[in-house]
Amino acid sequence: MRHVVIDTNCLIQIISLHSPYRPIWNAFLAGKFQLCISNEILEEYQEIIGQQTTARIAENVILLILNRRNVTFVDPHFRMGLITEDPDDNKFVDCAFAANAEYLVSNDNHFKVLNHTPFPQLNLVKLADFLPIVSTL
Repeated sequence: MRHVVIDTNCLIQIISLHSPYRPIWNAFLAGKFQLCISNEILEEYQEIIGQQTTARIAENVILLILNRRNVTFVDPHFRMGLITEDPDDNKFVDCAFAANAEYLVSNDNHFKVLNHTPFPQLNLVKLADFLPIVSTL
């Protein structure tokens, strides 16, 4: 099963019922890929979803994630520090590296530095590019 890290802004887009990216969330719910998260990522998911929707919706999303069998918890021991423009985004890079994730899904321009970083080699994909990948799983 493919291991995937999804940044918070992309997660918000895929959970929306009316989003063109909803099939990604549905694929996760169907167990088509393994979502890799760390405690830091989970906390950010809850915080940002709560800000953009309600605390109850955020709690429900987090509980849903926590109760899935296709979730891998990762405790990154290395702090790469590759994203200098927004150091908070490094939690996703560190998780992807520690989980040996096949995909790191983000639309954030700060992540573009990964395309020019020889190590670690991470497969950065935009949400729109991940959608057809998910349809083949």
